[in-house]
Amino acid sequence: MKVEVYRNLHKNCWSVRDCKTGKVVNHVQRIHIENADLVVQPAGRAKVLREQRKNVHAFIRGYITTKKVRLYGNHPREVAYNPYKYDSFVYTETKTPIHKAADVYLTENGRAHVYA
Repeated sequence: MKVEVYRNLHKNCWSVRDCKTGKVVNHVQRIHIENADLVVQPAGRAKVLREQRKNVHAFIRGYITTKKVRLYGNHPREVAYNPYKYDSFVYTETKTPIHKAADVYLTENGRAHVYA
């Protein structure tokens, strides 16, 4: 099933939304997404900047998987998104934008780790 996963700040977890129906189907503490697109909707970000109030406009879209980690010879890199600083997801170390990843691990502490 293709899903969109975003950080739920009210429940302190990840919300999983079905791409076909647009409905939230689960809340989880950690999840592994493969063939991921890291999406930021420009209109939603503009609304956040204008109103200074957060809304769901950034998410990771892909397929849920339970298979083992596919290592590519390097360690996972952390990614983040802050609508007040960036217009896309970025690698936290370099602030370089990222839009796609082979594997994304979303952890219970609210962090996203990418294997690309």
